[in-house]
Amino acid sequence: MYNEKVEKMPLEELRALQNARLSSLVQRVYRDVPFYKKQFDQLGLHPNDIQTVADLHKIPFTRKTDLRDHYPYGLFAKPMEEVRRIHASSGTTGKPTVVGYTQDDLDVFDEVVARSLACAGAQPGMKLHNAYGYGLFTGGLGMHGGATKLGMAVIPVSGGMTERQLTILQDFKPEVICCTPSYAQTLSEELVKRDIDPKELAVKHAVLGAEPWTEAIRAQVERGLQVTATNIYGLSEIIGPGVSQEDFEEKGTGSYIWEDHFYPEVVHKDTGAPLPYGEEGVLVFTTLTKQAFPLLRYWTNDICSINYDSNAKRTHIKMSSIKGRSDDMLIIRGVNLFPTQVEEVIHTLGFLSANYRLVVSREGTMDAVTVEVETVSGTNPEDDQLRQKLQRSIKNTIGLSMTVALKAPNSIPRSQGGKLNRVQDLRKL
Repeated sequence: MYNEKVEKMPLEELRALQNARLSSLVQRVYRDVPFYKKQFDQLGLHPNDIQTVADLHKIPFTRKTDLRDHYPYGLFAKPMEEVRRIHASSGTTGKPTVVGYTQDDLDVFDEVVARSLACAGAQPGMKLHNAYGYGLFTGGLGMHGGATKLGMAVIPVSGGMTERQLTILQDFKPEVICCTPSYAQTLSEELVKRDIDPKELAVKHAVLGAEPWTEAIRAQVERGLQVTATNIYGLSEIIGPGVSQEDFEEKGTGSYIWEDHFYPEVVHKDTGAPLPYGEEGVLVFTTLTKQAFPLLRYWTNDICSINYDSNAKRTHIKMSSIKGRSDDMLIIRGVNLFPTQVEEVIHTLGFLSANYRLVVSREGTMDAVTVEVETVSGTNPEDDQLRQKLQRSIKNTIGLSMTVALKAPNSIPRSQGGKLNRVQDLRKL
């Protein structure tokens, strides 16, 4: 562990710390952020009405549209002379969301990423192959700062340029790599193409995040790179990578949320009502310690559940893997569909690889989905019996009839270092 005192803090102490930090946070944002003051005043709510995390339900959600409406600095709580770094989202839909950090914020950022890397199996003295992009995206610099704080040597490769990535993996001998899961898939496949034995590499741990992924992808990456792969979760609005992390010895049991800094809730995607532990809904965060860009009840759109694990190494709550995003959920003939549901079915069939794409179209008045998925090497993609087997499995598991198109290996687009979109929605065209 990086910070055992905090990571194993008794739950009563942790809750008291959260309550104290929340009370201070609410006072600050009411005083320093006009957006929140206006919200409170309209509801007749006073900062003194929020004393504990149990009072959070009284506060409205903050949504991404609020950030865009106050572009670029309208939600900052500190004057610009105290801001030390500015990041922004990709801005693929409308203006980007802009976030800022004071020096205290950057120190917290380094702390939670250092915890996360240690949780993933990294140790001081190891080398980190950082294949997240450097720039406005928080991934590259965020991972860099946390690795330095942990005592690692950072190789700032950034994203893309796969040939160079492989050369550095071979020559520089990093023990840890971080990138998106889809790019880790790409790297593992390129090793095979170039006849590079992964056992010749020094890398033992892969810290993967920035997009939802499943056990099927984990299995492919671990087999292809000969690593232990764990999930790191974060989003720029909350801080960046390092909001939560899966332990390399507790894979599949969820990712620890560093809840001394980020208080989580899971709420119903339609009503916003808080849900009990274990139930799936939209993940909502309140930043308990952020100075420049604090957020109250930020609606992430990510679908998951949260729960405490009595058998875990740490006391902090765990979140499940992300099932999808509430805004990415497809509604096909009245059935809610997440791409990861199809991925899980694919994983059960040994003749298929983990590389797939969903093509959504409209035939007359009905929506239709075609599942394009690559077969493994040595399997005939023209085999109609295999195609029908996947079709039946999808129908029996998900409850939807879908067209299946088996594809030859390496025929579906790969990640080139960034996030990979596995849905092509032709209805939008």
